[in-house]
Amino acid sequence: MDLPLLLSEITRLQARRVADEALVVLPTGATEQHGPHLPVGTDSMAVEFVARRAAELLRPRIPALVAPTLAFGSSPHHLPFGGTMSVSTETYYRLICDLLESLAQGGFRRIFIVNGHGGNSELIQLAARDVALRRDIAVAAGSYWTIAWQQLTAAGAGQVGHLPGHAGAFETSLVLALRPELVHEPRPARDLDPATSPPMPADPYRSEIHGFWQRIDGYSDSPAPATRPPVSAF
Repeated sequence: MDLPLLLSEITRLQARRVADEALVVLPTGATEQHGPHLPVGTDSMAVEFVARRAAELLRPRIPALVAPTLAFGSSPHHLPFGGTMSVSTETYYRLICDLLESLAQGGFRRIFIVNGHGGNSELIQLAARDVALRRDIAVAAGSYWTIAWQQLTAAGAGQVGHLPGHAGAFETSLVLALRPELVHEPRPARDLDPATSPPMPADPYRSEIHGFWQRIDGYSDSPAPATRPPVSAF
């Protein structure tokens, strides 16, 4: 396929030509603190890589296009640490709906939101549901670690820390693979508490405790055991 992979690199004529059969992949990330050792763009970097790689693999079968990564998410729980740019719940939901509506009005009929930040998870799913009720389109939304949960656990991704956790061994390994120069040393170390082992992707309920993130210094598990996998492993 000679069509560029990125939606931002095609013309309006190309967009109209492929809209009816194309799949638009919309990566959603965040700009938020990731402990004292990882960059605030961790989620956006990771999900953009995942989205582009997935679209490349789909290209032989489907004309997949990757939309620009939404680098701002619902991150109010990280604001006390600094380095965080968050969007309110209401604004974020409307923003996702507006982006989906825009793609639908442009003729696109299939959209997949690939998420890279846990705080966005429920909101992208609600937006996908609501827009699909209004428009004759197919929309799916999910976080990459949930979609690949079986493969990740089979590869041992949850054995050294939480999966996906926040700024722990899993995400630190991702940044080591993608942008190792952005990982600050020494990395903080923390004993893994068996009582807080990696949760299943579909928890029966969600709980929120005031001040929780401050008590754990903004990262969920020890990033010290993280290793640098080759990018070819993805």
